[in-house]
Amino acid sequence: MSIDLIIFDCDGVLVDSELLTHQVLTGLVADLGGSAELLVELESFKSKALTETFPFIEQRLGRKLPTDFEAQYREQTFTAFQAHLQPIAGVHQVLPQLRIPFCVASNGPVSKIRFNLELTGLWSYFAGKVFSCYDIQRWKPEPDIYLYAARQMGAAPARCGVIEDSVVGTQAGRSAGMTVLGYAGQSDGTALRAAGAQVFYDMHRLPDVLALLPTA
Repeated sequence: MSIDLIIFDCDGVLVDSELLTHQVLTGLVADLGGSAELLVELESFKSKALTETFPFIEQRLGRKLPTDFEAQYREQTFTAFQAHLQPIAGVHQVLPQLRIPFCVASNGPVSKIRFNLELTGLWSYFAGKVFSCYDIQRWKPEPDIYLYAARQMGAAPARCGVIEDSVVGTQAGRSAGMTVLGYAGQSDGTALRAAGAQVFYDMHRLPDVLALLPTA
């Protein structure tokens, strides 16, 4: 099946943000007295929605998070991004080469997506083509955000290709009936492959990977 639309995840696929956000989150949890064991457990929550992560932290702490916890998290991540955020290597070279429409669909709010893309010089590629789980109040691994993006872009789900770096995102794309290409620039790709993604390791090679997909 040929691909009529490419849907990019944002964090870890377009921008190299996941380590920075994880460092901020674990730092805030440590300040609240979170145990070393909890900080290790949070490693498995990379790429998951805050609506899932925050309740887990509260359960492990045994109390509610401060009312301004999310505001602190957002402020500190924005500060970290301004100082350190970079585009994924190869993205600036690859996007102009793509000959089919593309967009971005992310668990994050639109304000964060735009901030990250503007900061890394990628916004011009995606202006008017940004879809957030916050807009529909459904988060990966549910397929809704990918189905929503396809509908808004006028593409059939079966003819969409999703670029993901996380298991939950891969699950979302597969559940939507889409082809998932798993970008494993910072992993060995085993978990992505097990979740049903076709794994590649170098973003520079994305056009070649797309060209090798079946066309019938």
